[in-house]
Amino acid sequence: MKHIEHLVYILFIFCSLSAYPAAKDTLSLQSPNGNIRVKIWMKGVLSYSVVYRNKAITGTSKIDLIPLNRKSLSEQNKITSFRINTVNSQIIVPVPERRKRMTNNYNELTIEFKQPYKVIFRAYNEGVAYRITTLFKDSIYIKNEVAKFSFINNPSVYYPLIHKKKNADIFHTSFEESYPLLKMNQIPDTAIAYSPVLVVPLENPKIGITESDLFDYPGMFIKGTGQDFMEGIFASYPLKELSTHEFYSQKLVTKRADYIAHIAGTRNLPWRVLLIAAEDKELPVNDIVYKLAEPSRFKDVSWIHSGKCTDEWIINVNLFNVPFKTGINTATYKYYIDFAKRFGFDRIMMDAGWSDNNDLFKINPEINMDTLAAYAKSQHIKLSMWTLAETLDRQLEGALNQFNKWGVDFIMTDFIDRDDQKAVDFYERTAKACAEHKIMIMYHGAYAPKGFNRTYPNAVTREGVMGSEYNIWSSKVSPQHDLILPFTRMLAGAFDYEPGFLNNATKASFRNIEGAPMSFGTRCHQLAMFVVYDSPIQIFSGNPSQGNNEPDFMNLLGSIPTGWDETIVSDAKVGEYIITERKKNNNWFIGGLTDWVARDFQLKFDFLDDGNYIATICKDGINADKYAADYSITTVEVTKQSIIPIHMAPGGGFLLKLKKVINIFDP
Repeated sequence: MKHIEHLVYILFIFCSLSAYPAAKDTLSLQSPNGNIRVKIWMKGVLSYSVVYRNKAITGTSKIDLIPLNRKSLSEQNKITSFRINTVNSQIIVPVPERRKRMTNNYNELTIEFKQPYKVIFRAYNEGVAYRITTLFKDSIYIKNEVAKFSFINNPSVYYPLIHKKKNADIFHTSFEESYPLLKMNQIPDTAIAYSPVLVVPLENPKIGITESDLFDYPGMFIKGTGQDFMEGIFASYPLKELSTHEFYSQKLVTKRADYIAHIAGTRNLPWRVLLIAAEDKELPVNDIVYKLAEPSRFKDVSWIHSGKCTDEWIINVNLFNVPFKTGINTATYKYYIDFAKRFGFDRIMMDAGWSDNNDLFKINPEINMDTLAAYAKSQHIKLSMWTLAETLDRQLEGALNQFNKWGVDFIMTDFIDRDDQKAVDFYERTAKACAEHKIMIMYHGAYAPKGFNRTYPNAVTREGVMGSEYNIWSSKVSPQHDLILPFTRMLAGAFDYEPGFLNNATKASFRNIEGAPMSFGTRCHQLAMFVVYDSPIQIFSGNPSQGNNEPDFMNLLGSIPTGWDETIVSDAKVGEYIITERKKNNNWFIGGLTDWVARDFQLKFDFLDDGNYIATICKDGINADKYAADYSITTVEVTKQSIIPIHMAPGGGFLLKLKKVINIFDP
């Protein structure tokens, strides 16, 4: 029966092609459920438009590729043939940040042209993607790629506008910006944002724009036009670089070429992706970006482990009630190891300062690495190390050998702040080298994963987000900002926000205090982030001296998994609130966040299996609206028929841990 349906669909496409005598090169592709339809045609330039449930959701969008000294995709070109393929398979996720299995169901249209190009479209139930394939014999220089995203009725856009750094061009960015909501035609042609961006029409569906499978090619930024469309824009290839020779040194591009990439003549370019969501709650669980990426480059992933880590940098190693002088020294890191051991963490991070930033073999004299490595091993806690990207690149193989000797299986590398072709190659080179040493890696000062974590599962998470550290010096990381991230940045993969602040503040009481930073919103708001945000390695940024004084809270936090069997978002609204349910083995964790508006919900548990569950509930305390660190922890028994009322204070949140009661007499 499915075979017959497939033949009927091919016949439909053939009829679509012949039904346009004035523009005969017109094709159509629809999603498996029929809700999404893409029309593609070639008339001067390759164009497409998208319809959702019989309603146009884009205008005429354009595709082109312009090489140097070669004919472009649009030049004197026409469609010569096409073919349809339907895929319905399962993806087993090696490092499951949302779920262990993904249904990979799509219809694919491959279009061939007179010129040496192919364009592939895929239609999923949750969105559309396309990519260009080049078919030249020799390598080519790409002058530009045209990716025009056109819309109707002037929608709004959550647009992470890049602010130009001093002494660097606009393409040097840490990918850490706010997400203002702007009218599309009010975004000037001088404005550039990184992806994902989220398009918000007057009526749903909302549309996320990003890319996937980015290798050996510059990342796509999104440029304003002052009109009802936006355009992809790409950093030109770096011809000259200059090291800044600073404490956090990095390479700045001082001269760029007149092309964006030099690539193999025959290859696939990255996917351009439109994620489509009829309801806001569909966005945080949309898996298209991961599905589009190339599968893992290595088969053995048994050494890759999700988990939780501590970090000392944000609180400036400001411990108290300890019998030693705190700082970047052996005694302090032993304290962190003991803390991790007590509360069920897997590892500690040794952040900037354990070595000379510019020489990973020049160890801080206050630290005895052999002693620390032996102590961590005795406590079954792993050490993780911060590195400066420029230094790691220069000392890569020797550094990885040294990390292996210390038992280090996870590193961070920082201050990349670019995604031109040369920078993108750095990500792959380091991930591949780390995999050969069975080391996981996290990138800071980095663009979103965009499917990289499927191809290199050891690249477990990234920054590319304005997170907890901004509480040290700004008031930008508000509860509203926190409620935008699951619908924007998280569309392109996991991020390292580093939640867990134990100093919590209301809107009125928040202050920037170095060494004792506080977070906007309640304690439970911080706790819920460990469930709401995707990240196979979550980093706790709170003060362990304070945590040691609150063992019930820390034991609950320490019990939260970071790799999940299944994820559901039962209710959500961009920028306002979210409720996320995640399953690990037989147990469930539910996390909720709200903005500065207090909210009440009736939690239902109809997603549970039959049987009884012990629910540990951590929610905003009765005075959390005035004292943001106020919380309560209670325990009740629930079943799938239960309903529990939950109140979230302004800037609040909650966490439920549901542990299934196992009856030894059950069959």
